[in-house]
Amino acid sequence: MPGTTPQPTSATRTRSWWGWGWADAHPDDAECAAMGALIPGTLAHPLPVPRVRDLAVERPAVEPPASLAHMVATGPEERAAHAMGKAYRDVARALRGRPGRIPDLVARPTDEREVADLLDWAGERQVAVVPYGGGSSVSGGVEYRGDAHRAVLSLDLTAMDRVLEVDAVGRAARIQAGTLGPSLEDQLRPHGLTLRHFPQSFEFSTLGGWLATRAGGHYATGRTHIDDFVQSLRVVTPAGTSASWRLPASGAGPSPDRLFLGSEGALGIITEAWVRLQERPTHKASASLAFTDFHAALEAVRAIAQSDLSPANCRLLDAGEAALSGASHDGSAVLVLGFESADAPVTARLGQAVEVARSHGGRRGGVDGAETADTDAAVGAWRSAFLRMPYLRDGLARMGAVAETFETAATWDRIPGLIEAVRTEVGQAALKASGHPATVNCRLTHVYPDGAAPYFTVLAAGRPGDEVAFWDDLKAVASDVLHRHRATITHHHAVGRDHRPGYDRQRPDPFALALRAAKGALDPRGILNPGVLVD
Repeated sequence: MPGTTPQPTSATRTRSWWGWGWADAHPDDAECAAMGALIPGTLAHPLPVPRVRDLAVERPAVEPPASLAHMVATGPEERAAHAMGKAYRDVARALRGRPGRIPDLVARPTDEREVADLLDWAGERQVAVVPYGGGSSVSGGVEYRGDAHRAVLSLDLTAMDRVLEVDAVGRAARIQAGTLGPSLEDQLRPHGLTLRHFPQSFEFSTLGGWLATRAGGHYATGRTHIDDFVQSLRVVTPAGTSASWRLPASGAGPSPDRLFLGSEGALGIITEAWVRLQERPTHKASASLAFTDFHAALEAVRAIAQSDLSPANCRLLDAGEAALSGASHDGSAVLVLGFESADAPVTARLGQAVEVARSHGGRRGGVDGAETADTDAAVGAWRSAFLRMPYLRDGLARMGAVAETFETAATWDRIPGLIEAVRTEVGQAALKASGHPATVNCRLTHVYPDGAAPYFTVLAAGRPGDEVAFWDDLKAVASDVLHRHRATITHHHAVGRDHRPGYDRQRPDPFALALRAAKGALDPRGILNPGVLVD
């Protein structure tokens, strides 16, 4: 239309090197200040947006050989953008000009042969190789810590970004690991198929990253982890290439795919996978219900999870989380339900789930149940806040606030006590450390017949200039609570380096012994993502 301003596209937009997502989507100074004013004890003015030119980026400690130079970048901007993930502690370090060790080289291979050549060269030169997909790690999974290696190579797989083959009969596709979420779905769309794995990082994460971290995605029940979609994997290791058979199922010994799923690049580089697809859903319906009693809401969710209704979305927001997202303004907890299908209407299943929730005290939101665009204001508010929240977190970080999340999973008998203990103990630790009260909210992101995955949001005034240590202290308190309640250190954010202490306490000793043996056999020179999972 005449007079309209063209909107930027992904081809013209620039990724933020220091924070979440697109550089042009971050809150401006005024919005940052307005948010900071809501948290007592924050800075009077926002910290400036960090610039790469203000960092002390040293010359690379090594140079690639001529045979590899065509795929290797050494510029400060490229290297700084690959120095960290996107956790709060990464953002806070960047804002203070302390990003940690910046990789010496960034390589973008285009095929398996180039990946193998890079690993061979790195092994000979004792160069650490840190695999990098979209860089959305929130657990320290894509950075190097320490000084045991001569140099660091960030292995960016995003040039390997194609859907190579589609089996429409078996509803599966062979896809390269560096394919970002939107590109993956765009390439599947002409076939009428979808992977439909939508983590919050969907726009900025890759298939290989999902596989290497056992990411949780779209479905709140049933097929929640990327594991559920895998038919086979190809993985390049310093000891050779592992290629499992493409099968619908197999009972032939321990699964080779399970060895690499969740291995976070410590055992090999996932280069491609056959994944199970489905037809694109055409029937959708959603609703929200409000609860004055959070424990009654937990019982409602458990009843729905233990039914055979299998909602695609079954998110329970406590009163604080509901208020934060705009889903509720009266102190109620909110349950967001969603159903979808490619085959049949889903309004009846939604209605059944709503009745289950009502039987536990839920009050229906303003939904007409239509299988069209979402008409529920609470559902829409939650979805918008879900996508916007990482940008707002970065804005709060500029105000010196701690704004971060962590997640876990436990069996139903432990869930109420776990949630209460986290709220109480993390809140008390924040108050003691900063002198200001903290907000600790909770939502359930994924639910199972035998348990649930609570996801916590912490908002607090940090210690000026010491925000990272402050958050690390709070995270240590939270980790102790999780361990005491036998809740996992992570449900879907991965172990990385930040969760290593909790993971080391959680895993059985014989398994740790086997994992170290696998690391030694597949990566004898210890170059693959040092510090994650095992030493």
